Amino acid sequence: MAVSSCARVFPTFECRSDPPEYSNTRRFSTGKSTSSSIHKPLAASFAGSPGNLSSLIFKFPPNFVRQLSTKARRNCSNIGVAQVVAAAWSTNPPPSAASIDAPSPIEVPIVDEGVPADNGNGSFKIDDVQLSALNDSNTASFLTSDGSIAIHAGERLGRGIVTDAITTPVVNTSAYFFKKTSELIDFKEGRHASFEYGRYGNPTTVVAEEKISALEGAESTLLMASGMCASTVLLMALIPAGGYLVTTTDCYRKTRIFIETILPKMGIKTTVIDPANVDALKSALDKNEVTLFFTESPTNPFLRCVDIELVSKLCHSKGALVCVDGTFATPLNQKALSLGADIVLHSATKYIAGHNDVLAGCISGSEKLMAKVRTLHNILGGALNPNAAYLIIRGMKTLHLRVQQQNTTALRMARLLEGHPKITLFFLGHRLPSSSSYDIKLMQVNHVYYPGLVSHPEHYMAKRQMTGFGGVVSFEIDGDLMKTAKFIDALKIPYIAPSFGGCESIVDQPAIMSYWDLSQADRAKFGINDNLVRFSFGIEDFEDLKADILQALEAI
Repeated sequence: MAVSSCARVFPTFECRSDPPEYSNTRRFSTGKSTSSSIHKPLAASFAGSPGNLSSLIFKFPPNFVRQLSTKARRNCSNIGVAQVVAAAWSTNPPPSAASIDAPSPIEVPIVDEGVPADNGNGSFKIDDVQLSALNDSNTASFLTSDGSIAIHAGERLGRGIVTDAITTPVVNTSAYFFKKTSELIDFKEGRHASFEYGRYGNPTTVVAEEKISALEGAESTLLMASGMCASTVLLMALIPAGGYLVTTTDCYRKTRIFIETILPKMGIKTTVIDPANVDALKSALDKNEVTLFFTESPTNPFLRCVDIELVSKLCHSKGALVCVDGTFATPLNQKALSLGADIVLHSATKYIAGHNDVLAGCISGSEKLMAKVRTLHNILGGALNPNAAYLIIRGMKTLHLRVQQQNTTALRMARLLEGHPKITLFFLGHRLPSSSSYDIKLMQVNHVYYPGLVSHPEHYMAKRQMTGFGGVVSFEIDGDLMKTAKFIDALKIPYIAPSFGGCESIVDQPAIMSYWDLSQADRAKFGINDNLVRFSFGIEDFEDLKADILQALEAI
C-alpha cells in the first residue's frame, strides 16, 4: 500500500544556503540525494585553484546570468542551468567581486500593524487559532498563526522533494520505480519508504495534504478529485452495509441524492433531522445503532450551524462517528476536529484552492479512520492530478488574506441587506433622509441568512465555535422567480455560476441553478423558494460590491 503521509516517509527538508554541489536527486519518494557522475567531467574540465569554478562564472558578462535565466525558465523544468549559475555566483563570489559595482542594500522597515479583533464589521483575528489541537509534528513553534502555517506547512517545515526551489515542483508521473526486486520486497513489507503508483500518492499532492492537516490539526489528510468524490468515498468507507446514518435537512443537493438513492442499495438506513434539533438526534441515537452523523456546518444554502461539540459528545457516547463538512467555514474560521468531530471534509474547489480554477476534495482525520478511507479511495481511483495539487498549494498561501476579506465583506453586506440603520441611510456615499425611496427599495429583501447576524437562529452558537462567518450570504427577494432573476441579471460584478469561495464574486438562484428539474412545489419541500439568492463574495472592493447590489435592487 502506498505511504499516506509525507511526514512519515521523508526526512526534514532543509533550505541550503551553500552553493549547489551538482547533485542529482533520483528519487522524489525517498528524499535521498546521491551524487551523479554526469557532473564530474564538467567539474574536472575547470583547471586551476579550488575557486576556479566561481572565477569562471565571475568572468561571464554581468548580463549573461539574466539572459540565461530567462531562456532556462522557458525551456527547463524545475532547476535549470541558469539557477545553478546564479546560485553559485550569489552565494560564493570570488575575491575580486568588489570590482563590480553592486547596488547598496535596501533597508525595509518592519511595521507591525497588528490584526484587529472583531470590531463589529466582520474583521476577526486570524491568528486566534487552536494551535493546542494541532498534531502535525512538522508545525514549528515559531509559527503562531494559520496564515503562516498555510504558507509553510509541508514545504519549509519539511517536504520530501529535495530542491532549492521555493515553490513545490509538480511531479508528473504515473508510477515510481524500484532499483531492485529486493527493494520492492522491502517496500511491500514496510522496511522501505516509497511511493508506488500514481493513484496511491504523489509527492506534490502530499505537500498540499500536509498543509491541510496542519490547519485542521489532523493526523492525516487525503486529497481527491472533487468534493463529491470525497463525500461519497467517505460515506461508503465508514458506514458498513446495513449501517445507519443520521444527517441534516439542509445540505448540498448532490450529497442528498447520493444518500437517498445509492446508500439504500447497500442496506444503509438514514434519519434526517433539523441541524439544531438535538432532541431528534438523541432519539435517533437511542433507537438505532448509528454508525455516522454527517452534517455540513454551516449548511448549504441556508447557512445553518450545528453545535459540533455537543453533537460529538452525544454521538461518541453511543459509539457513533461525527463527520463535518466544513467547506463554507474553511479551516480558518472553524476547526471541527478540535471541537470533537472525528472527520472533517472540504470541497477544496472552493475556499482552499480559492481561484475558481481547480476541482478537488479533501478528508482529514485520525490515521486509523483515514486508513479505511484511503483503502477504498485506492480502489475507486478518484485521484487528484498533481498539477491540481500545485494549484491548491499556490492558492492556500493567500487563504488567510482571502478569507479575512470575504468574512468582512459578507458580514457588512448581510447587515446592509437586512436593513441595518447605520448603513441603510447611505447610498454611494451620499446621506439620504430616512423617509427616502431608497429605504423602501431595501424592503425588497425579505430575509437574510447569515450566521453573523443576530437574527440567525444559530448566531450565538456560531460565534462560540467560529472565528469568522464565511463569505456566502443567502437572502430572499420580495418577489417571484422572474423578479429575482431580474435582480441577478442587473448585477454587473458577480458571475452567474455555481460554486463559491473564489476571488471573483459569484451569484446564483438555487431554484434555477440547482433545482430546476423539480417542480415549484417539490423545490419548496426543501425550502428552496423561487426568490432565494445565494451570493458568494469574492475579494473585490466592498464599496464597488455595495454600489452594484444597491443599483440592482433599484432596477427591480
